[in-house]
Amino acid sequence: MSRLAQTHGLTDVQREILSTVRDFVDKEIIPVATELEHRDEYPQDIVDGLKELGLFGLMIPEEYGGLGESLLTYALCVEEIARGWMSVSGIINTHFIVAYMLKQHGTREQKDHFLPRMAAGDIRGAFSMSEPALGSDVSAISSKAVKDGEEYVLNGQKMWLTNGGTSSLVAVLVKSDEGHPEGTAPHRSMTTFLVEKEPGFGEVRPGLTIPGKIDKMGYKGVDTTELIMDGLRIPANRVLGGVTGRGFYQMMDGVEVGRVNVAARGCGVAQRAFELGVRYAQQRHTFGKQIAQHQAIQFKLAEMATKVEAAHAMMVNAARKKDSGERNDLEAGMAKYLASEYCKEVVEDAFRIHGGYGFSKEYEIERLYREAPMLLIGEGTAEIQKMIIGRRLLEEYRFQG
Repeated sequence: MSRLAQTHGLTDVQREILSTVRDFVDKEIIPVATELEHRDEYPQDIVDGLKELGLFGLMIPEEYGGLGESLLTYALCVEEIARGWMSVSGIINTHFIVAYMLKQHGTREQKDHFLPRMAAGDIRGAFSMSEPALGSDVSAISSKAVKDGEEYVLNGQKMWLTNGGTSSLVAVLVKSDEGHPEGTAPHRSMTTFLVEKEPGFGEVRPGLTIPGKIDKMGYKGVDTTELIMDGLRIPANRVLGGVTGRGFYQMMDGVEVGRVNVAARGCGVAQRAFELGVRYAQQRHTFGKQIAQHQAIQFKLAEMATKVEAAHAMMVNAARKKDSGERNDLEAGMAKYLASEYCKEVVEDAFRIHGGYGFSKEYEIERLYREAPMLLIGEGTAEIQKMIIGRRLLEEYRFQG
């Protein structure tokens, strides 16, 4: 274990889990990550290994066959996995958001039906809010569900669906007018539907099409897709929680978990960038000595390590706040904002330390340089995080004049 980003107060079980995950990352992910990423190849062997380790059930309660671990344990595992290859952490992120939403908001029947198979990794989860015509403005969702007897008919197009092809269960947020008359606030007329489908691309069930993978600059290997609903019929018992109009709140609860995940990913990628930078600085020689002996490089390493430590501390704080049952949107927003920004800066400094070699695909830092920007956008941009942080600060520090 490195001296950076240590977490105090962990149980023996947590330490054992993290040690196992780190060994897996070092032996099974890092040696193959760059090759698979360059081929944009889904890491099936790695995913199978994570399934054998039980990581798909990490936060699912023991009564459903999971390990019943905390968000903190999950975040620290994500940090380790992202250190190896960020795309792999994306494969489990959306799965856990859906599992968390089911655990917190699902009906008993929904929990009994889905969670045991999700814990085993036999059902893989994905969730979908965004659409082609909107980014962070969730209230502008135009996809719609209309009640038709004991079913709902869904129509619309969703965008940026991580695990869209490989998943078999998608939590989809749409507008639903039933019981929500004209003029109802947008966030009160949204419903989350649990959509089961076959893995793959094309028409994966009647009325539901996954067109294919979106070609991306980075974050390769994991499939990012659109989702098109055209007369998709969903039974009423697949409304998350059994009641319409609660979808926005259910999704935002899940996104708080997602923001801790993105913060953890930023920490993991930044740690790996620091490792690569400090190692290369001790291997490369200029003017008769290691470049690590030049003060300018030492200053960079000092700044990089400090940012890794700060981001890790904020991520841990956000996870522990959520685990305590308290509201953590302020802490999650701060952690996501800081970790993603610092990740970008640490990766760029490691890239600079590598000099011209950093531009070569032979060096791992080239991959990290293309992956880091996704963290600036995923689960809400920096601007959205600052809006959340600012509003919460004004709640906490309301001036009583």
